Amino acid sequence: MPEPTLPSLPLDLPPAALWRHFATLCRLPRPSRHEGQVMDHLCRWASTRSLNWTQDAAGNLLIRKPASPGMAERETVVLQGHVDMVCQQDGDAHDFFSDPIQPWLADDGWVRARGTSLGADNGIGVAAMLAVLESDDIAHPPLEALFTVNEEAGMDGAHDLAEDLLTGRFLLNLDTEDWGEFYIGCAGGEDVILRRQCEREPLPPEHKAWRLTVRGLCGGHSGVDIHRYRANATRLLARLLSELAGRFGLRVGQLAGGALRNVIPREASATLAVPESKLEALQHTLLDWQKRVAATLPEWDHGLTVTLGPAQLNAVLSLHDQAVLIDLLNALPDGMAGLSPALPDVVHTSSNLGVVSLDNGRFQAVSMVRSLSDDGLESRVTSLLACGRLAGCSGVREGFYPGWTPRPESPLLALASQVYQRQHGAKPKVKVIHAGLECGILLGKYPDLDIISFGPDIRGAHSPSERVNVASVARFWDFLCELLAQIPARRLD
Repeated sequence: MPEPTLPSLPLDLPPAALWRHFATLCRLPRPSRHEGQVMDHLCRWASTRSLNWTQDAAGNLLIRKPASPGMAERETVVLQGHVDMVCQQDGDAHDFFSDPIQPWLADDGWVRARGTSLGADNGIGVAAMLAVLESDDIAHPPLEALFTVNEEAGMDGAHDLAEDLLTGRFLLNLDTEDWGEFYIGCAGGEDVILRRQCEREPLPPEHKAWRLTVRGLCGGHSGVDIHRYRANATRLLARLLSELAGRFGLRVGQLAGGALRNVIPREASATLAVPESKLEALQHTLLDWQKRVAATLPEWDHGLTVTLGPAQLNAVLSLHDQAVLIDLLNALPDGMAGLSPALPDVVHTSSNLGVVSLDNGRFQAVSMVRSLSDDGLESRVTSLLACGRLAGCSGVREGFYPGWTPRPESPLLALASQVYQRQHGAKPKVKVIHAGLECGILLGKYPDLDIISFGPDIRGAHSPSERVNVASVARFWDFLCELLAQIPARRLD
């Protein structure tokens, strides 16, 4: 039976200019560290509109636009977003380096993508910046639109941003995902990578190779979803292997779990060898295990499935190293470590066992750690490294980025709150987010910046269930335009 035809993205969604630019972004490849085509497009686009632009050595792009009539003396505003997206899909048919994202509008008012992540994070923010830059009828001060690269895979663009690029005082980061909430702080983060070279042995006699796969989980963003108790496929696989190893005499040869360090793994697999005489009993056990464990998971993870399929395998781990790795994967700290004592309902510290691999005896596990404090970060990193040492792993720390310390007295926050209250008759929620934003890095380079972050409603970021609410995009746009119109006159220091 052919798949039902899904509606496409309408051409007349309001605001039309924003959605038009977003549709263009969906046609351009933009995985992290592979933003060349989209950046070339932005440079050509700016040139055709006679907008001044410059690109730094890291690949970040700054487009400047003069103030609209009568606003030249206002404070310069920096609009900022990142052009790369997290690439996740159901199955493996989509090539993110050549195939376009296919957005469509559902009946519930949310835009989704066919079988892949949508890239609304941060494509909607980037599209809004472009719509402001091309407009002839939006009142605005002098603008500097900063498009950063490789935010999702290490924030390298922000880390390597030239320090003589920006002149603005106010910065609007358009990279958060709850409309009606203004963010003034975020967690810092760091990656912990554990590695071990394992001993291998030939495939035991009368053993046959199979691939054991855990899939069907919801996954999600390792920052904004970490407190929602999304199951980690790699952790479930490790638990399953621990239960099965002694009972069925299985031998592990390869492991693969997760795709990105900042994504809660939705799928994990082990290539293993099992005595042919125990295969039927193993299959029954897997069915029982799937039912038993799925019943304990939240409803969004009830799609858990465990499958066993034919595979090729020439060697397996030694029994000692197999036991060590299975124990390690079960013992590594993962998930939320606790809530902030000062900020209600905000996660203080967490880690995500994001990517695990074992191939030809080479084992690697990558965890992403986030925390609102340096001490919390150090504590979780120390635990991960200690577990690794006990398992005979070497450990390295990579990709540190600082948190963004809140400034509740921010003049920009006060102005934005006034504009929001006039538009909506209520105060916005002012929050600190557990996810990482580039704001802390940017403040390190430009300490006089006054920054807030906001955006429309986006759900399921970093997964194929990613979606953006159309009505919230319109409200986000109206607010952005009005805020730009209300930017005050430049202060004289």
